[in-house]
Amino acid sequence: MSDFPAAVSGRRLRILAAMSGGVDSAVAAARAAEAGHEVTGVHLALSANPQSFRTGARGCCTLEDSRDARRAADVIGIPFYVWDLADRFREDVVDDFVAEYAAGRTPNPCLRCNEKIKFAALLDKALALGFDAVCTGHYARITDGPGGRELHRAVDTAKDQSYVLGVLDADQLAHAFFPLGDTPKELIREEAERRDLAVARKPDSHDICFIADGDTQGFLARRLGTAAGDIVEVDGTKVGEHNGAYGFTVGQRKGLRLGRPAPDGKPRYVLDISPVDNRVTVGPAEALDVVALTAIRPRWCGPAPAGPGEYTAQLRAHGAEVPVTAETVDGGLRVRLAEPARGIAPGQAVVLYQGTRVVGSATIATTTAASDPARA
Repeated sequence: MSDFPAAVSGRRLRILAAMSGGVDSAVAAARAAEAGHEVTGVHLALSANPQSFRTGARGCCTLEDSRDARRAADVIGIPFYVWDLADRFREDVVDDFVAEYAAGRTPNPCLRCNEKIKFAALLDKALALGFDAVCTGHYARITDGPGGRELHRAVDTAKDQSYVLGVLDADQLAHAFFPLGDTPKELIREEAERRDLAVARKPDSHDICFIADGDTQGFLARRLGTAAGDIVEVDGTKVGEHNGAYGFTVGQRKGLRLGRPAPDGKPRYVLDISPVDNRVTVGPAEALDVVALTAIRPRWCGPAPAGPGEYTAQLRAHGAEVPVTAETVDGGLRVRLAEPARGIAPGQAVVLYQGTRVVGSATIATTTAASDPARA
């Protein structure tokens, strides 16, 4: 079952269980309560108009989700509250998402939500109210290591969410629990059924919760307006037009609507997005190969590394790990890849690992292409 710490020697923790309305957070709350701790469930209201968010069990911020979370809390037998964090969510997640796209970068809103909402606003409020820790349904593990608490990948690698938790620092890890990290997802659903939780077979959410119809480009257009610009080859040859550079991301192939085929007949991909001149540059797949990158705003899940080190790195939410050498330079991070990786976009996170342990993360600022003649 779970390695969630049981209440021993009279030490019952006061735990705030973040309950999204899905099966994972419901089972996490149930495990915390079963371990003998004093658990209170809370659902985060992240929209001033929840009906504008996705319905049909596809998001985590709807009225339906709030009701599912309340029903789960009733079955578990714990108190339940709804906390309104809509203003904070809009400022720290939604507005940041729009601003990043406007600047030609590709953000990860789930990572930002973990950093700014679930383990900043929520945890800060929980501690102020006398809670000892927050528990969530994320698939990751926290273990006690020689230097303190460590964040590790989940046993179920297909569901592992350590990448979007790489923004947590040591103080936040000290007050966090992830009760599901040792269990495969299908066993979690079976456990939910045994516990008579109605969300046992509720579909997972995959889309951006604050984009109700799943149309990211339309969402951005309504906030940023349209701005006609050119799509060009690397040599500057115009091959198409667009209505806003923010509608593209590095590595994108579909939806380019180019007016002329490439001379070699092969597909073209987005290589660069320039918000300054509203220009999108396209080219062959091999031009996407990246051999180095710089990243800003590093956050460490423990002490910051001293000097260059050998790690593996995950460079996007569902990407594979690649061997790298990384070092901190002028408050940022410089990373060299042992082998080229394709389609790495500024704005995404680079998360460093040693084995299954998360060392830390940073936001990718620049990349060096394998084809760059100036690279070292």
